[in-house]
Amino acid sequence: MSDFLFQYGLFLAKTLTLVTAFIAVCVVLIMLTGKQVPARRDRLDIKKLNDKYADIRQLLQSSTLNKQQLKKAADAAKKKHKQEEKDDTRKRIFVLTFDGDIKASAVQNLREEITALLTVLQSGDEVFLRLSSSGGLVHSYGLAASQLARFRSRGFPLTVAVDKVAASGGYMMACVANHIIAAPFAVLGSIGVVAQLPNFNRLMKKHDIDFEQFTAGQYKRTVTLFGETTEAARDKFKEEIEQTHELFKRFVSDNRPQLDMARVSTGEHWYGSQCLELKLVDELLTSDDYLFSRSEEADLYEVSYSAHKGMAQRLGQFLQDSTASLLGRLS
Repeated sequence: MSDFLFQYGLFLAKTLTLVTAFIAVCVVLIMLTGKQVPARRDRLDIKKLNDKYADIRQLLQSSTLNKQQLKKAADAAKKKHKQEEKDDTRKRIFVLTFDGDIKASAVQNLREEITALLTVLQSGDEVFLRLSSSGGLVHSYGLAASQLARFRSRGFPLTVAVDKVAASGGYMMACVANHIIAAPFAVLGSIGVVAQLPNFNRLMKKHDIDFEQFTAGQYKRTVTLFGETTEAARDKFKEEIEQTHELFKRFVSDNRPQLDMARVSTGEHWYGSQCLELKLVDELLTSDDYLFSRSEEADLYEVSYSAHKGMAQRLGQFLQDSTASLLGRLS
């Protein structure tokens, strides 16, 4: 036991020394640079994807066509461009991207993008979301799905494309769409809930370490890392998991009533081609094919919001990431 405490104390001393020194350096840098960096606003970038496709086409044509063919192609492109500019009935599609982590961190940018779009969307406009997420925290993905529901509640059609994965919380977002497309081998589904954590109670008892926890309310804490898990606590925790699952199923069913919920809410995941049969998706198609095909009839605008981070925020994030990496190496 004494050897264990000695090694543990040595580990803490090393960690504390290194982290303290690192924090001190970062604080000095923040103080030195804080007054020198001018304040900048957040950015909302708009990129017209039609121009991107036109540039690619022009580049390939310049390398593969002779002068006569190239001139003919250039004249045709100019004529088409003029016609498009005069066409007042041409549709607009606004393209968003959501790349989700366990905390659905991208929802902070998504909510700003959606708010911005809702100020300019007109009748006939569409929204297209490239979605990639394996799911994560229930409340975080619940917020992300609610943000997307703002389009449907105002009558603007939403298409979600899944090229790789939209599982669990990712599918919670996808199901809000009027139309879901997926690549044949994209992974979707996982309509279920999971919670897991280690319990060190027996290890602490073995080393005569006491753990005390004070709560008010019968179910303020049920299953914890250090406390002994009773059957009553375990049953309550399972009950909460089941309640969350029921809410998840109800949300999906409300948005896609055509689903056989008993079949698809088992927590399983499926590939795109299987999802088409299960009605989890509406069409097998990649986001690239969809956008390229629509570019002939609509103007495509890619919208992305980025929050400006000051020097203090950037150093703080660097400190957080570096500290986590440092602790990993020391342990």
